[in-house]
Amino acid sequence: MKVLKKDLKGRSGEIALMTDTLEDLWHLKYIIDPNDIVFALTKRKPEDAADKIRPEKLEKVTVRLGIRVEKAEFHKFANRLRIQGVIEHGMDTGLHHTLNIEEGMNLSVIKEEWKNDQLERIREAEEAGKRPSVILAGIEEGDADIGLVRHYGIEPYAHIRQSSGKRENGLRDVFFKEVADKLNFVHDEKAAVVVCGPGFTKDDFMIYFKKAYPDIAGKTVVEDSTMIGISGFLEVLKKGSIDKIMHESRLSREAEYMDRLLKEISIDGKAVYGPAEVKTAVEFGAVEILLVADEKLRAERETDESAMGVSVEKMMKDAEAGQSKVIIFSTEFEPGQKLNALGGIAAILRYKMNR
Repeated sequence: MKVLKKDLKGRSGEIALMTDTLEDLWHLKYIIDPNDIVFALTKRKPEDAADKIRPEKLEKVTVRLGIRVEKAEFHKFANRLRIQGVIEHGMDTGLHHTLNIEEGMNLSVIKEEWKNDQLERIREAEEAGKRPSVILAGIEEGDADIGLVRHYGIEPYAHIRQSSGKRENGLRDVFFKEVADKLNFVHDEKAAVVVCGPGFTKDDFMIYFKKAYPDIAGKTVVEDSTMIGISGFLEVLKKGSIDKIMHESRLSREAEYMDRLLKEISIDGKAVYGPAEVKTAVEFGAVEILLVADEKLRAERETDESAMGVSVEKMMKDAEAGQSKVIIFSTEFEPGQKLNALGGIAAILRYKMNR
């Protein structure tokens, strides 16, 4: 993501952005709120298209519209963000329209109030765009998984299975070739590869990989893991290999804080969870780190209502005022899903509270 223009008057104003990656579209889902004004290029039929007398079919033209947002939806597998709302600037004002934002597009977002977490998201997305991406490959005898490290989680890309017959016939290289070819296909010049797995299969694969694709293999890191798949990738994430490549990933940070939270909960230690208990901890200034699920915060902002009269937005502001760290978790990723199951909000405390 690139910031093309930033004009904030106090806490309001306009930020113009250019999207570079799929992750940028995901970030925008949590940056854009209902009632924001979003400008972007889009296609729409001319106003005369409503004239039923004209028999010829009118083609859509490219125009720049500004819509007042009602809803923003991230469609991961369609590689787009759909922003729905009412046109306020441009042709056909007052009518509904959907902006389809894709990678490489520019847009401007105008808000009455920019929140700290939204400005931090933009900063993170800008910084992440300068770092290499990471491809994970977990491999054991006869099975392999390939995953892509996204800002929002680890996205499964491919599963490769070798039939037992191939092993019996000594055609192990057929399996290795399929894994190597898929890594080469998804690889780009900015990407790094991490190969992991139990036992020695990964080492045997690397011998093949270095012969087949020496340039990629030369930049590949090898790690031990007890299993493959998402669980194996999480093991690697916690070891810090991905951080060394990406110079700190939000995924490893979320995994680390969730492990710390669950450990404290298991010993009835310095942790609380759920809106009511966290609210009390914030009011007492006991919160060291406030953990918030992105969908919990988004739901509150979209409905302008808080659960049980407890405002997540206010807790975040009060926590920041008390010098607490606030971390927004992706619910696309396992740690964020665990946080959601705990009520969408939790806190690691400076000291244990008597309850």
